[in-house]
Amino acid sequence: MRPEALNFIVCPNCAGDLYLGGEASPSAGDAHIMSGTLACRGCASQFAIRNGVPILLPADLASVKLETASRFAEEWTRWSDLRDYYEQEFFDWVAPLTAKDFENQLVFEGGCGKGRHTAIVASHGAKAIVSLDLGESAFVAFAHTRQLGNAHVIIGDLLNPPVRPIFDLAFSVGVLHHLPDPAAGFRSLASRVKDGGRVAFWVYGHEGNEWITKFVDPVRKAVTSKVPAPFLRIAAVPPAFALWAVIKLFYRPRANGKGPAKLPYGDYFAALYHYPFDEIHANVFDQLVTPVAYYLREDEVRPWLESGFRDAALRSHRGYSWTGLATVSRTKVAVAD
Repeated sequence: MRPEALNFIVCPNCAGDLYLGGEASPSAGDAHIMSGTLACRGCASQFAIRNGVPILLPADLASVKLETASRFAEEWTRWSDLRDYYEQEFFDWVAPLTAKDFENQLVFEGGCGKGRHTAIVASHGAKAIVSLDLGESAFVAFAHTRQLGNAHVIIGDLLNPPVRPIFDLAFSVGVLHHLPDPAAGFRSLASRVKDGGRVAFWVYGHEGNEWITKFVDPVRKAVTSKVPAPFLRIAAVPPAFALWAVIKLFYRPRANGKGPAKLPYGDYFAALYHYPFDEIHANVFDQLVTPVAYYLREDEVRPWLESGFRDAALRSHRGYSWTGLATVSRTKVAVAD
């Protein structure tokens, strides 16, 4: 971690200020503190810094959250490289936000995985981005963004984020639907944004994914989420190969980039047409590995944006997921109360 991170992070137990312990060990090659201790001025809690990442976990963290984080860490540490097409993918997910919306902004990312979106936002001129993840994938994210002076990676719980409510923009892509309470996760994400700032998210939809909720999800819950990750990685190869073959045979994108309208997941699978097999494999593994995954209906997601926000917009993304964007308006909440 860079010492500047202390401007953004707080104790997860009491929200008190943190300070570096005397045994903090700086890196010889850059400004990062690679190991040591952070202590809270309020409650005297102490937190380790390991491999450059502050570990800011609350005392009462639920085991299901740790299990989910551990399962995903297997994915992000195995498929750890960053690829050119991630940028287009990211801006598709957070549209209508564009690269310019991140320029000179303080940004909070709720769930960073291997840091692919952290690197994108940092490279587009964010004043600073603080990216949180619950699992050891945060160490991969740190490695990918270590040379970016405006990027800070921490380990923490999105339902109790150890950061100050000072951010201009917060986003969470592909994470809220893996929390025990997605709506609470969104509220927690938005709570870190200052009045007048914006919050964006992307989550799985129920609409368009009925076959997954009917056939795949029961298998995930009963079997694959309990299978050791290394074995599941092997077991995911046949269905991944079948999906890859279907995409190559039937989903070649048209000149405008759109997919075949009459086929299910037309635009989505067309967007995957040029992806290598290992990316398809990672996507299949992602669907099967997690203990928690919610496929959310529009009438479940839309209420998230009804109180405490203005200029709220919810849109279907390619017919199988939901993207939301809203401006935080705490004045509106006070009046309503």
